[in-house]
Amino acid sequence: MRCLPHWGLRYFIDKFSFLLYQKMHPGYPWLTQSANRLLLSSLKDYFVGLEFGSGRSTLWFAQRVLALTSVEHDPVWYERVSSELKKNKINNVTYLLFPKDLGEDQGKGTDYVNLSQRFAKDSLDFVLVDGVYRSACANAVLEKIKPAGLLIIDNANWYLPSTSISPTSRKPFEGPISQEWGEFLASVRDWKCIWTSNGVTDTAIYIKPSLK
Repeated sequence: MRCLPHWGLRYFIDKFSFLLYQKMHPGYPWLTQSANRLLLSSLKDYFVGLEFGSGRSTLWFAQRVLALTSVEHDPVWYERVSSELKKNKINNVTYLLFPKDLGEDQGKGTDYVNLSQRFAKDSLDFVLVDGVYRSACANAVLEKIKPAGLLIIDNANWYLPSTSISPTSRKPFEGPISQEWGEFLASVRDWKCIWTSNGVTDTAIYIKPSLK
């Protein structure tokens, strides 16, 4: 009988742990456990947020903040989340559908990404990037986030270099996956980054510098 390689066994254990966590926290976002804990301690009931990509996070955020704007590209998923919002009588979410009609690297200028232009500079307490056109979304919202505000990027290891052991992670020597992600890294070089990983997926939380 052949044994699993060390990395394979570790991934199996991490995957089981993550699935168990999700089962025990059915209403929590599909982010890492550490990211969810940090958000739980950071979110305030007067916060205003924006999320690209909807789901469990939409209801979870809405129950903890003053107002949330959420955008979705999948019509079927949009209807499902809309139904959940109505069923739970949640009325502080502006929920929008902008279907994806261009390639992933062509998001700049789309209605989906341009949703960020509805917000004034330094007006958002947090932004979650967990949908399509992630590099364009991440770059578009930087000036919209308040000082000390949060930018949450799920699956950051797919796009940005790190030492993560999660599958499909980019190694430090590989650099960012695209020029847009390179521009993002340059723009947030002065931001604090809390990189979280559970061996299965990674969530990076960037904190905008406070005003001095």
